[in-house]
Amino acid sequence: MRRGSVSPDFYTFPFVLKACGSLGRMMLLLGETLHSELLKFGFLADVFVCNSLASTYLRFGDVDHAHKVFEESMFRDVVTYNVMIDGFVKAGEIEKARMVFNQMPDRDAVSWGTLLAGYAKLGYCVEAIDLFDRMVDLRVNFDNVALVSVLSACAQVGELTMGKKIHGQIERDGISLDSYLGTGLIDMYAKCGSIGFANEVFDSCPVKNVSLWNAMLFGLAMHGNGKLLLQYFSRMVKDGIRPDGVTILGVLVGCSHSGLVNEARVIFRDMESVHNVPRELKHYGCMVDLLGRAGLIKEALELIQGMPMGGDVFVWGGLLGGCKIHGDLEVAEAAANHVMEVKPEDGGVYSVLAHMYANAERWDDLTNVRRLRGYRRGIKNSAGCSLVELDGMKHEFVSGDNLHPCTDEIYFVLKRLEILQYEASTNYIFTVIGWD
Repeated sequence: MRRGSVSPDFYTFPFVLKACGSLGRMMLLLGETLHSELLKFGFLADVFVCNSLASTYLRFGDVDHAHKVFEESMFRDVVTYNVMIDGFVKAGEIEKARMVFNQMPDRDAVSWGTLLAGYAKLGYCVEAIDLFDRMVDLRVNFDNVALVSVLSACAQVGELTMGKKIHGQIERDGISLDSYLGTGLIDMYAKCGSIGFANEVFDSCPVKNVSLWNAMLFGLAMHGNGKLLLQYFSRMVKDGIRPDGVTILGVLVGCSHSGLVNEARVIFRDMESVHNVPRELKHYGCMVDLLGRAGLIKEALELIQGMPMGGDVFVWGGLLGGCKIHGDLEVAEAAANHVMEVKPEDGGVYSVLAHMYANAERWDDLTNVRRLRGYRRGIKNSAGCSLVELDGMKHEFVSGDNLHPCTDEIYFVLKRLEILQYEASTNYIFTVIGWD
């Protein structure tokens, strides 16, 4: 077209820019060339052309150039702002996305939904829930993407009350429960500890795809309902739903949490031959964890040694956890060495090994592990954290802290329970041996 001396117009460049962006980051230089052509022709005064150019830069992952186009554009519409919000969200720069959102003279459902999804995806769960509350107050029309995003935020922080409120709003507004929205509700209820509500949502969904089944299977696995999970898995296969890698992982996790070793062996054996699902590292890791928990350390080690892709840090870490439970120090040392080679900054492996050396009274080895940890910089231990909701109020407990205002009362009750448990076990022993 250019060689034929045919002049482009406002409609030409958006198509060329879209094609350029579809080819990936390797075409960044071509995108910059088209940008210079737009300047020569004076087409950057057109809002549609500017939106296309900014979108193309964002497809290349070049947020800075896209923002420069946005700042220099003479005319902006809702799409202009939405393009930049989406770009900042995908780049993980949620504060800049919110800044652009706040600048908007008018917002549509896409503006709200994009920012909401960004908050949920990047872990800003409280902000996501607050933003959804504002949407409800302002009567913004939200779609299923916004609903699933806020449900995901509720699931991450255990906000069951808010999750139920959103579910109620879905029912009041007569929103159809498709597989996408149903999956979000099941995931939220399961992660918030209400597997019964998750099951009700599952049963009420008219169409059940593999994602919906996976959400229900993982919910059952999370709650240790291994037997029921296997029944659901059988139903899924009988209904003609083909399992995928996520499905098998959920079943193996459920078997691991319920101690169903033989059942897990069958599922793992039939993955490729029966279900046509290729084995991945995560499946091997789950089986190693299961076997290790069951005390089958030798079998777990043989499984790792037979892996075609070799064990990674999570696989060896699972074996190390099993060794800690059952006191197999020899295999634990081998597993720990593999983890240290791949991830030397993981403080957990040093703690496990030191604990096992202390139990075995191998004080020199304990000193060496502590010295090795001291030599290696940047080692961190991640503290465990639990959230408990009581009467609508969430209580957070972090491993090793005593910041909760009722700490003294909590430990008093725990100590009393420990004494009662000891007395009960003592009375039982005395009864068995015939002492009054």
